[in-house]
Amino acid sequence: MTKKDKLLNRVFKKPKDLTWNELVVFLSIYGYELQDSGKTSGSVRIFANAQGHTLVIHKPHPENTVLPYVINKVMNKLNLK
Repeated sequence: MTKKDKLLNRVFKKPKDLTWNELVVFLSIYGYELQDSGKTSGSVRIFANAQGHTLVIHKPHPENTVLPYVINKVMNKLNLK
């Protein structure tokens, strides 16, 4: 099993300890890239794909663990429920 496969399996299980970096890699698998964070305020981060679809997500702080509602939001937006 590749690292990509392991990450996909992990995210689909909606773990409570998913890190921000894992989420960024997961989104890149689906064609989303983190946009210039200088255009947002605070912890808001914008991801966009080639078709112009966007995801607005709050980067966790001070910890690096993504909250469960963020994983659900991403899964819903990507129609991966």
